[in-house]
Amino acid sequence: MKRRSESIRDKLLPAGAFLLILGIWWVLSLTGWIPQYMLPSPVDVVKAFIADFPNLMSHAWVSVEEALIGLAIGTALAFALACGMDRFLNLEKAVLPLLVASQTIPTIAIAPLLVLWMGFGVAPKIALVVITTFFPIAVGLLDGFKSADADAVALLRSMGAKRGQIFRHVKFPAALPYFFSGLRISASYAVVGAVISEWLGGFEGLGVYMTRARKAYAFDKMFAVIFLVVIVSLVLMRLVTLLRTVSMPWMGKAKKEREA
Repeated sequence: MKRRSESIRDKLLPAGAFLLILGIWWVLSLTGWIPQYMLPSPVDVVKAFIADFPNLMSHAWVSVEEALIGLAIGTALAFALACGMDRFLNLEKAVLPLLVASQTIPTIAIAPLLVLWMGFGVAPKIALVVITTFFPIAVGLLDGFKSADADAVALLRSMGAKRGQIFRHVKFPAALPYFFSGLRISASYAVVGAVISEWLGGFEGLGVYMTRARKAYAFDKMFAVIFLVVIVSLVLMRLVTLLRTVSMPWMGKAKKEREA
């Protein structure tokens, strides 16, 4: 009973906060404190979303496809590099500072260069998603590999286990929680990265739709795109959570035992 009440409370608190923000937004637009052309009411945003729903979904599919392809490539590259840095200490010392430094460069500054180098097709969009999603996964995996139980590693080595066996049975399971934490962050970055790259050139996608709406001063449509990006990002993060639950069933059992 206590767990059920806590679960209901945990769901009601964010819902209440969202409704409060929505109410403040509605009051500001209704009273005219902020002009309608600058801050359309929530009702106008919903109407714009419904009226242009097929067009929004067409553009959203393009952005989601770019985000998923870039996220998959970024995950594969991050996994390969994290394994290499864990295996070779000199590689970690050489590459890790460069990875950290790369995160200080604003994404909006990289996007024009990618468009200049790769054109207005899908390639620069995917490349920017790879850049924005690569770092959290790589660093998370590296920290996870280092968190492996040293005693378990020493025990397997004393029994004649090879590097691959130690990686499979000790290091990789230890890194899974770190990997999924990084993947959740990267999943939220993926759609945003795709939309930002579409601002600077392209023919389809939510970023292109948003740019056209801005030029037409259709701010209700711009807010509709913002909410759609939020929804898509939340769905991707939820899918990562479900994948983590399937991949790590022992974590769910441990959580239930702690709550019992």
